[in-house]
Amino acid sequence: MMRPDVIDLRKFYHTRLGVVVRKALVRKIRHIWPDISNFRLLGLGYATPYLYPFRNETERTIALMPAQQGVIQWPHGGPSLVGLADEAGLPLPDNSIDRVILVHGLENTRAADDVLQEVWRILTSSGKLLVVVPARRGLWARLENTPFGYGYSYSDRQLRQVLRDNMFTYGDVHGALYFPPSGTRFNLRLSQFVENMGEKWWPRFSGVRFIEAEKQIYAIPEVPQKRKRLRPLIAPAARPIGASTTGAEKLNRFRNK
Repeated sequence: MMRPDVIDLRKFYHTRLGVVVRKALVRKIRHIWPDISNFRLLGLGYATPYLYPFRNETERTIALMPAQQGVIQWPHGGPSLVGLADEAGLPLPDNSIDRVILVHGLENTRAADDVLQEVWRILTSSGKLLVVVPARRGLWARLENTPFGYGYSYSDRQLRQVLRDNMFTYGDVHGALYFPPSGTRFNLRLSQFVENMGEKWWPRFSGVRFIEAEKQIYAIPEVPQKRKRLRPLIAPAARPIGASTTGAEKLNRFRNK
């Protein structure tokens, strides 16, 4: 499967179209997660363009990029908060992350189950995952002039299924990028107007789909312990000292051997 290189991804987000895309998706992320203060936030795939607005709010914000894609220093100026990692073996301990944004990731991997299982592992019990993927019905998945034109596009049903198969519960599916994937000035000027119209009148025909998922933890039922069956014993009757052993005592001794 062909996936965009990290250089191409960075180049796109420095174009006029890329800037408008970033703003549109950040608005949607903010709508879904209005407050993430004091949370530990992780960006997977190529999520750094969407992490800037949240850096000053979270307890910690870091990013991990897959080895097949490559990595670029982030943020510019200051200590690096990004690393290169195997997407199926994240270098993070269990239950260590509160929020995960997965963008330019799920559609570009052949091991979607492995990626989601790793996300499940590192999320806290109340942690949440936000997945952003190209929409199967959208125009953005059909053109390769943006990063959303690479990899597998998803229908809402497929997106829910892959999350369910990997022990996530999910909420509603949201859309974004209703305007065409064109960098012309006319298109970019109308982008916000078209976004508002698309959300209201044709919500299923967006360029990308958002879905929020939570880590599903099954309760382990208590298994009742089997009571030990007691064998009945025949109590010997009182007898005078020196009396011979009774048949009941002989039977008890035989059972206790």
